Formats: sequence, structure tokens, C-alpha cells
Amino acid sequence: MESRRDYAAVMPYASADVRQELLEAIAETIDEIAKAVAALGGAYELLDETSGDRLEAELFRPIQLAYGRAQRTYTGFAQRFDLRTRPFVPGAEGAPSHGVQGFIDLAVEAVDEADANLATLQDSMMPVEVGDEELRAGLAEVRRLLGELGGKAIAFSRGFGR
Repeated sequence: MESRRDYAAVMPYASADVRQELLEAIAETIDEIAKAVAALGGAYELLDETSGDRLEAELFRPIQLAYGRAQRTYTGFAQRFDLRTRPFVPGAEGAPSHGVQGFIDLAVEAVDEADANLATLQDSMMPVEVGDEELRAGLAEVRRLLGELGGKAIAFSRGFGR
């Protein structure tokens, strides 16, 4: 949980510095989602075709949607305010010795961290203070998508191997 910041301590006006800090906080969340995408990719590689298709439909596709939506939100906000951006690199898949359940657990941990980062950010009111409705809508959509993964991962794990 080291990546979380005290966003409430930020100055209450929407200066370029505040916008840039907000953008970096979103980037940290995207990095966490990338870890989840990579972990689910690792799990997929260890599964048979039927289980792999199920993992793709139930877990991978929704996290991929969240990853894409987070990146579009990041890029759109940066473009609207002419902010510095950085590239995103795919997460590292990890060793096959994690096993399918280990990879799923890693994905859920990364999603939990990403969701907690967004919750902290939203609670800080920073997205409201910068006055960007598209940003707020994008962050809310990413949180909605992330929020669905935990229950789906539990259901998938229960049915794994059956």
C-alpha cells in the first residue's frame, strides 16, 4: 500500500501542479491494473482451452476494459490540460510456479490496490476541484469495472478444475 498518497493535503485549487499530481495518481492506478492484466495472462497460459476461455470471458475481458478505460481517462485529461504524460508498460507475468490460483490472487491484490487508490483519490475531492466532468466519469467507470472482479474471481476459483 506504499503508493497511496494523502490527496486531501493537496492545495484546494486546480493549478497545473495539482492537475499533474492527479494525473500521476491515475498513472499509478493504471500500473496496478497492468499487474492484474499480466497476472491473468499468466493464469491463462496454465489453463486448458475450456477453462482459459472461461477465465478470458469472466476475468480477463473486464480487467482489460478497466485498463483501457483508465488509459483513455488519463490521456484525455492530459490532453485537455496540456499535461506531461508517460508511457505505460505491460506488467510482468511472473513465474509459472505461482500456479493458476496464485496468479488469480495476484490479480485480485492488484485490483484491490488500484481500487483503493481510486477511492482515496475520489475521497480527496481532487477530481472535483479540477472541474473536469469527463475525468470524474472515467474514474467512476474504472472503479465500477474493478469492483466486479473480486466476486468473479472467487466464483471462477470455486469452479476451477471442474
